[in-house]
Amino acid sequence: MFLALLSKTSAPTLLDSLADYPRWVVVVCVTIVLAAAIWVVMKLLKWTLWMLLIAVLIIGLGTAAWLMLR
Repeated sequence: MFLALLSKTSAPTLLDSLADYPRWVVVVCVTIVLAAAIWVVMKLLKWTLWMLLIAVLIIGLGTAAWLMLR
């Protein structure tokens, strides 16, 4: 039983399946995927900065108005 488990072949890994493709194809695909991921992160950061700016303006102007009316 133990020898049967040791002799069992493992499933191919991701790197094994990529070994069948030319290296330049893998590099081009990885480059495109990384560029898309960086673009998504940039968009998320842009929206986060806009929300932060709006929150600072609302809180700052609200505090100033509250202090002026008090």
